Amino acid sequence: MSLTVMTIVLIAALLHASWNYLVKQTEDKHISMSAVVIGHTPFAIAAILCTPLPELNSLPYVIAGAILHTGYQLFLLYSYRIGDLSQVYPLARGVAPLFVAGVSVLLLGVNLSQFEMVAIVIIGTGIMSLTLVRRSDGLRNGRATSLAIITGGFIAAYSIVDGIGAREAGTALGFYGSLSILNAIIFAAFMRFIRPGLIKKVVSQNWRLAFSGGCASFTAYALVIWAFTLAPIALVTALRETSIIFALLLGVFVLKERLDLVKLIATMLTMLGVGMLRVSR
Repeated sequence: MSLTVMTIVLIAALLHASWNYLVKQTEDKHISMSAVVIGHTPFAIAAILCTPLPELNSLPYVIAGAILHTGYQLFLLYSYRIGDLSQVYPLARGVAPLFVAGVSVLLLGVNLSQFEMVAIVIIGTGIMSLTLVRRSDGLRNGRATSLAIITGGFIAAYSIVDGIGAREAGTALGFYGSLSILNAIIFAAFMRFIRPGLIKKVVSQNWRLAFSGGCASFTAYALVIWAFTLAPIALVTALRETSIIFALLLGVFVLKERLDLVKLIATMLTMLGVGMLRVSR
């Protein structure tokens, strides 16, 4: 992977961690998630106005991607209702690159070297090891574990769809702008049914969170989709999931959370995998 692409994806991972940090500070996760998704809209419109429209043959990918993103967002909200996802979320983020790598090699005919596959496994293992931070983690709860794996499946699915779709579209930014607007419309429709009045509350009272979170989130994933057009989707996905390490570091240095041995080993493992990806191509 080229140094330019790697640097851009790592910046995207840091931005992803930043908007997740903002969401974490909000007590009502329905409001914070809605603010981020709706907050994409002005940036998506600007992207469409400033770039060519995606090719017509990418339309199925735009629709499928919007549905998968919405499914992921709603599933994430549901998970907060039945348990503390923070204990199993690393499992979701860790299995996603493994799913993408498996599908890429077995079904899409992507050629990944053994060295690259090992790097992806190391990154996934490093991220998943964060589930061991607390002894009372969700891995002993079969329902919570299933939740994490399904969430990881959503992440993997939209990553593959978005990567292929952006290549078909001929414009990464135009593709993601179109997808984001459709995603926001579908998500807002669900929220109107689930929590009537919530979207109005977001626009009138939480517009600062919508603007800052939407900007960070949209920019982060737009950079990732751009990288999908230049490097194998599996490698970009694995690198993007290092966002959880950035989130860990934000917790340690900003929130003054404790840095224990498990967190240190997880970070070192993940960074080892990143280094291996750097020298792989």
